[in-house]
Amino acid sequence: MNSSEIETLLFSPSTHNTLQNIAKKIIDFQRISTDDCNILYQEADISFLGVLANYICTHKHNNHVYFNKNIHIEPTNICIHDCVFCSYARKKGESQTWEMTIQQMCDKILSIPEDAITEVHIVGGVHPDRGLDFYCDLLQAIKKIRPTLHIKAFTAIEIEYMAIKSKLSLQETLTQLQAAGLDSMPGGGAEIFDEDLRAQICPSKTKSAEWLKIHEIAHSIDIKTNATILYGHLESYEHRIDHMNRLRKLQDKTSGFQAFIPLKYKKENNILHVNVEVSWIEDLRNFAIARIFLDNIPHIKAYWPMLGKDLAQLSLEFGVNDFDGTINDSTKIYSMAGAEDTNPSMTQEQMVQLIRDARKIPVERDSIYTKMHVFH
Repeated sequence: MNSSEIETLLFSPSTHNTLQNIAKKIIDFQRISTDDCNILYQEADISFLGVLANYICTHKHNNHVYFNKNIHIEPTNICIHDCVFCSYARKKGESQTWEMTIQQMCDKILSIPEDAITEVHIVGGVHPDRGLDFYCDLLQAIKKIRPTLHIKAFTAIEIEYMAIKSKLSLQETLTQLQAAGLDSMPGGGAEIFDEDLRAQICPSKTKSAEWLKIHEIAHSIDIKTNATILYGHLESYEHRIDHMNRLRKLQDKTSGFQAFIPLKYKKENNILHVNVEVSWIEDLRNFAIARIFLDNIPHIKAYWPMLGKDLAQLSLEFGVNDFDGTINDSTKIYSMAGAEDTNPSMTQEQMVQLIRDARKIPVERDSIYTKMHVFH
């Protein structure tokens, strides 16, 4: 769809002037302000947002949708933090806990044929007894058995604790992890950056400024990272905009974020007591506005185990261009909270077909978005 066709759709008499002016900026690839973003959240209908987000996404990525072949490993769900939205974490001695050894994690990787995965994604609870040495040993063990496997591991929350426990600076901690085999970082633990709201939902967790600082340091030593937001709990639109704006400012400075991943709050088995989850329309609104506002972050990712395959597929018309990966049935963080997909695994063939059914071109990527195979 070219710009003149877009204008015909968006600049109808029923669309008021303020929305038309914002749409004009977006079509001309001008940055929108936080005030513009708030108007989009408050006043734009979902079809209006979808047209704009899809226009930007197509401009950035043609009709390509990326995925990779990955496995998720969660070393433990024992955690020092008490986040009220979390359905996953347990304290030592409680039921439903697990603590994987380094050997068990390596065995899990070795159980997957070498050509079936290009990335291992490692995120878990902040275990009180495990520090930097344990995780450096883990990284080295994985690189020994699969030298070419990309390791994307550890949230800023985990890394902060490693630094505290080892009495090292964040820079020293990240440098040691990188030397041991860390290739990139996921974006978890961001939750919501507003300090007052963060104090309500995750009071003991890494502060917002510290989360951003850890990612800035990672970017400075060429560790690419992702970024997330947790939405659909107690936050307002203004909180979401503030969160994305802090990410956009850091990205202007470092260019180190690869993807932004909106993560939906799931209400089962936690004590936040939000009785009704936001609708799928709100999910799509959030994806679309993220694509529009975050003009400097290349990729918007739909985490399909949380959303379910159908809604994730629909999100490809609302600014999403990354479908995560094949996952290999090993993630519990969302299944324990009532995620749509309780058996999160897809074959490459299923992933390719799902993307093709959305009239998009599937592209297998590596972990830094180099195209490995385009499925025409």
